[in-house]
Amino acid sequence: MCMLDYKLIEALAKVVSEGGFERAAKTLFITQSAVSQRIRQLEDQSGQLLLTRSSPPQPTEAGKALLKHYQQVKLLEDGLSAELTAVAEQGPATLAIGINADSLASWFISAIQPLLQQFNLLIDLRVDDQEQTHLFLREGEVVGCISNASKPMQGCRVEYLGVMNYRMLAAPDFAARWFPDGLTLAVAEKAPAVIFNRKDRLHYQFMQQHLDGLPDRLPCHYIPTPEQFLRVISEGYSYGMVPDWQSAELRNSGELVELISGAVFPVALYWHCWNLDSPALHSFSQQLVHGAEMLLGG
Repeated sequence: MCMLDYKLIEALAKVVSEGGFERAAKTLFITQSAVSQRIRQLEDQSGQLLLTRSSPPQPTEAGKALLKHYQQVKLLEDGLSAELTAVAEQGPATLAIGINADSLASWFISAIQPLLQQFNLLIDLRVDDQEQTHLFLREGEVVGCISNASKPMQGCRVEYLGVMNYRMLAAPDFAARWFPDGLTLAVAEKAPAVIFNRKDRLHYQFMQQHLDGLPDRLPCHYIPTPEQFLRVISEGYSYGMVPDWQSAELRNSGELVELISGAVFPVALYWHCWNLDSPALHSFSQQLVHGAEMLLGG
């Protein structure tokens, strides 16, 4: 492969991040046809298909590898530019971050608040379950992610953030109707549960740990927003795993009850990021770890 033309790779990156050729053209201030020409030229140079022409377009494995390299180089260049140019002349750095929805809905923004107040950092968040966010990092879509995985990937470093505790909860009327004798595998085959999305294994892990098995079938709603997830539980439509930050007041008031008293399921969270000498990434990592320590504890 010949020397990389980063103008062409930038077009590829914009098509993927913006979700299409038209939006990419607007952000690059060129025509949609010019974007298509750059992608074709890049594919000709690499000798490989880099982008599926789906809706939205998705990078192929070769495209993902190229985008990961491009983002790493861009991050280093941004850091070098900041050192060579007066800060007042610099635009804000942008960091793409993978994060789980519960962290985003609770402690994350508070943890990085000092950085946001400086107005020199923009964050581009990709949201998924805490067991899935590391895939964003592996495929080069983000420079760092919050995950429950403790081992670093190749070329990355990892730091411990803290713990989020979850409990299996329901409204009192729902619990009395479906679980008069407590949570059992037999009744779980009939009672409607709620799960964040199809990748979320937390509900199953809790049952495996506290009931020593899984139901043959689990009727459930899939609701991938923390607020509406809690609503279908608190209004008595289902039961599910709720983090303590979201349920504390409702438990104290008796509006929600534990289906297994005192059964707390802790989820340890870790910060993974590329092992690069980038001032922006270094500052973000430092603040995130410090903020999480203050807000999550051990």
